[in-house]
Amino acid sequence: MKYKNNSLTAISIFLLFLLVACASEKDPTNLLDHVLASKNSFIKNVIDSTDYYEVQILLSTIQRTSDKVTFTDYAYHVDDNNYFYPASSVKFPISLLALEKLERDNRFDRNTKFYVEGDSLETTFEDEINKIYAVSDNEAFNRLFEYLGKDYINTTLKSKGLSPARISHRLSTDNAYELTTKPLIFYENDTVLTEVKGTTNLPIEELQLQRLHKGAGYVVGDSIIPEPMDFSLKNYLPVSTLHNTMKRIIFPDNFKEEERFQLNESDYNFVLKSMSSLPREHGYDPVEYYDSYGKFYIIGDTKENIPENIKIYNKVGYAYGYLTDCAYIQDTKNNVEFIITATINVNKNKIYNDGNYEYDTVGIPFLAELGREVYQNLKE
Repeated sequence: MKYKNNSLTAISIFLLFLLVACASEKDPTNLLDHVLASKNSFIKNVIDSTDYYEVQILLSTIQRTSDKVTFTDYAYHVDDNNYFYPASSVKFPISLLALEKLERDNRFDRNTKFYVEGDSLETTFEDEINKIYAVSDNEAFNRLFEYLGKDYINTTLKSKGLSPARISHRLSTDNAYELTTKPLIFYENDTVLTEVKGTTNLPIEELQLQRLHKGAGYVVGDSIIPEPMDFSLKNYLPVSTLHNTMKRIIFPDNFKEEERFQLNESDYNFVLKSMSSLPREHGYDPVEYYDSYGKFYIIGDTKENIPENIKIYNKVGYAYGYLTDCAYIQDTKNNVEFIITATINVNKNKIYNDGNYEYDTVGIPFLAELGREVYQNLKE
């Protein structure tokens, strides 16, 4: 009898352990851990080599009551001191700062025509911001950079509590690090030309972070330089700052007045629409610029159209083997919403700037499946 009682006790303990284990898998405090424990090969293969892929993830679930919104945050290997190249994700805060600065100048609005001195294109801020979100246009970003200037960008981000961050240069242009910005010429009443003068910015200081020297070599022209690439003068926008930028624009009432982006109602609605828009909605060829062209989560590994009930407000970045996506994802039909920011480095040969990266085979499938697994877990 004694042996039998011990057996029953052992069985009872084992069953209790299983119940606790199963309960913990569904415990919302462990949501991200649960998702990353997926047996899906696209997630498992990356998470098994997290350091190799430099993975960082921030996830916020959203709880709504009648009078407020609260976040539950989950982090995986997030470290502001571990540098990754943010690529085009820097276009996200710059688009908001440009609209905010424009709002303070009652001479112009986002539909006022302008051109950058020396540029042949007459355009508007609305057109340039739509290009940024639809197809991640680098020249559009550079025009906004000329309007704002490096020092204004960084001082204003810091004043909103959006730090650490350091936006230091334009993208994909010979004058990327030029400290003096060019004047912008605006058309007042479509006829009168008004110049907004450029500014001269302070010299770019080297970042003091970990992992600033990367890889075994990098390409310049037709040559490979056989030494690590130095990122110390490049743009820096960590996962935490990107994530908090998204919180501020989607849920401004959760922040103090001085921490918000000061946009009028029209500009606010415009930028939200632009962030969630698809290339085909702006006249781009849907074969070349499919729905997932700039949206990695959930649909990134397919060229099918996004389901009509899902909206993704986001900005991606990809360069030098780094893939980053910062998104607010909403499905009002199934009452699902969350904010997720993640980055991954897929550069197997460790040569930077050679265009040889595992975006389509490793990086985008990982981010797409990550988005799907979070979505499905919140939907259940």
